[in-house]
Amino acid sequence: MAKIDRLGWAEGMSFNAYGVRVGMRVNDSAILTDLIARLPPGSKPALFAVVDHLYSIIGSSAKSESKVRRLSLGYWNLSRFARAREFDDMLDAFESHVQLTVAEYAPRRVFVHAGVVGWQDRAILIPGLSFSGKTTLVAELVRAGAVYYSDEYAVLDSTGRVHPYARRLSMRKADGAEGRRLPVESLGGSRGAKPLSVGLVVVTEYKSGARWRPRRLSAGQGALQLLNNTVSIQRNPQAAFPVLKQVASQARILKGPRGEAKGVVDSILRIVSE
Repeated sequence: MAKIDRLGWAEGMSFNAYGVRVGMRVNDSAILTDLIARLPPGSKPALFAVVDHLYSIIGSSAKSESKVRRLSLGYWNLSRFARAREFDDMLDAFESHVQLTVAEYAPRRVFVHAGVVGWQDRAILIPGLSFSGKTTLVAELVRAGAVYYSDEYAVLDSTGRVHPYARRLSMRKADGAEGRRLPVESLGGSRGAKPLSVGLVVVTEYKSGARWRPRRLSAGQGALQLLNNTVSIQRNPQAAFPVLKQVASQARILKGPRGEAKGVVDSILRIVSE
């Protein structure tokens, strides 16, 4: 627990994200709007005197009246999580850190690193960490008509249904560097609004020249694949295990490397339609 003490700070605020109470305070009022734009999807402002986690950001943006470029520092509770010369780098670090904090500490949701789309009222869940190609596959599924839910986390409730976490898609450059962040509408897609049961779990990663020949996993094997990508599994396994087991028992689970995303989209949509 932390108290939002604004003495010596220009401005501050608090918000609720999936039951996690988070506070922010800044040395420069001009940067608060930038930080708010990077909050997890579904975050709602709230008046908390005491929060679960407190972010303290020291920096200046292009909108600040200060003409001097200063080193930006980011603190989470009592620990420094970022140090950057470019404020945009600080924003990226803050966005990643606050999303991970909410994912780990959410009391009534289980967050799995995964891309998610909806198809015929069932969710397709693509677990994987960064650089596994899940965002590229999500984007191609959306272009093929699937409904966008997430390119970062599958947010699961106690019954195993997946909820929307529709941030902008983070499309990487060819060299793997962070690239454009695109709203799903720019791909001709739409955002999901209601929770869905998981119909298909696709455990895959891009490998140049690979042929898509997935094998089907058992429910137990599938639960282990989800477990490997679950944020809170070490801190709160007793809450995560039953949810992962529920998802794995109700969904078909496929595993195998893939080549280009366009080459597997039709197969994935056909399988989940069966």
